[in-house]
Amino acid sequence: MKTDQVTVSCERAGSTASGWTMLPLLLVLLLVSIAMVVTSVVMAVRAGHAPNWWLLVGGNVLLTVTIVLLTGFFTLQPNEARVLVLFGEYRGTVRASGFHWANPFYAYGPVVAQKAVDGSPVLRFGQPGLQARQHTRNKISLRARNLTIDKLKVNDKRGNPIEIAAVVVWRVNDTAQAMFDVDEYETYVTVQSESALRHVASLYAYDHGEEDEVTLRSGVADVCRALQAELQERLAKAGVGVEEARLTHLAYAPEIAQAMLRRQQAEAVIAARQKIVHGAVSMVDMALRDLAEKNVVQLDDERRAAMVSNLMVVLCGESEVHPVINAGTLYS
Repeated sequence: MKTDQVTVSCERAGSTASGWTMLPLLLVLLLVSIAMVVTSVVMAVRAGHAPNWWLLVGGNVLLTVTIVLLTGFFTLQPNEARVLVLFGEYRGTVRASGFHWANPFYAYGPVVAQKAVDGSPVLRFGQPGLQARQHTRNKISLRARNLTIDKLKVNDKRGNPIEIAAVVVWRVNDTAQAMFDVDEYETYVTVQSESALRHVASLYAYDHGEEDEVTLRSGVADVCRALQAELQERLAKAGVGVEEARLTHLAYAPEIAQAMLRRQQAEAVIAARQKIVHGAVSMVDMALRDLAEKNVVQLDDERRAAMVSNLMVVLCGESEVHPVINAGTLYS
């Protein structure tokens, strides 16, 4: 069975005429056509017979053609392009800003999508609360655009539910691909960006990774680079370039947030205790060495053990230390 192969479109430069050159020419043609019609009628009235049909028909035809040609004018702002399509055939893209004239039969946009009243794109048509987009003559903005991906609830690498959001800066690089290779490229960017964010979030653990493991919390820069690469791969077929991708929100899902907070607090307490004990042991060792080197006091093993115990209590205790004076000896 023979199937049609989908070809990838490629942008090429389109040719147009200067609008400032064509405008006076068409105005002259308009005046000439009007003059021909008026002249034929005036001549017929004065002569009292039928008008000059050649002059009348020729004037009407020229007037109609001129009016049609006048619809070929269009303007382009900086960082704006227009795709030229003539009877279903791609004829190039105009990127130069200014006043242009082109064949008036260059078609309008092939797809008129719909958007919600609040401006957000939708996937299905005919839903309540939708309004049709205005027709454009295949004009595409080349400016950088922001896409805010709202909070998504996904599972990280370890299966913990998390909330994540991001912002993507993108622009159209190839107008032919954006217009012909995907259906409604803005909606395509929105859907693929959300899918890419979900996929990238599932590749990393939220926190508490193994040694040298990149996590969503500690390796934000690496995660953003991975997200940008994923987006660029997905959006390349739409002629879209991703300039930046950044996480804007990252947190545990509400159902496990309290449990994870207690876990983080416990780990913080353990880490603090380890640091305190390590410092206390170092101070006790330094104190015993200084006492021995300077011959301040001679301590046997039992007295040394008692001093170590007292110093550890003083250094590791959370409450204020109250000294106790021993009037006897250690052995009495």
